[in-house]
Amino acid sequence: MPREFSRIDRIGDQMQRELAQLIQREVKDPRVGMVTVNAVKVSRDLGYADIYVSLLSTEELTEDSPEVKDSISVLNKASGFLRGQVGRAMKLRVVPQLRFHFDTLQGYSRKMDSLIREAVGEKPAVDRDDDDTDNQNEPERNT
Repeated sequence: MPREFSRIDRIGDQMQRELAQLIQREVKDPRVGMVTVNAVKVSRDLGYADIYVSLLSTEELTEDSPEVKDSISVLNKASGFLRGQVGRAMKLRVVPQLRFHFDTLQGYSRKMDSLIREAVGEKPAVDRDDDDTDNQNEPERNT
């Protein structure tokens, strides 16, 4: 019987939680703003871990934004420190090298959402009438 989650997935999930706390509490560089750790993908041999982060900002950010480049470079420079802290917290013998990337999925999903709203409009796809229209289609039950 296969397991529900592999060891690599469990390590990635715990590493995501640990890194979110460490970045918030331990990284004191002002160039790193409000960072959210969205996903951690760990290689099968625990050689490296790709960490996908997003930044909280008032404007739309892309990978080429100077704010994003600064934050990612600071996080990559602090990866040795963060790696040591994660290794101590998780009690791992082999701690993967940390590589930080900007997560473009949120911007892509906002773009797709706006395209869908433009194509469909603001009306809902399914009309929801909570009146007796739902009950008219159901047969009566004798109980």
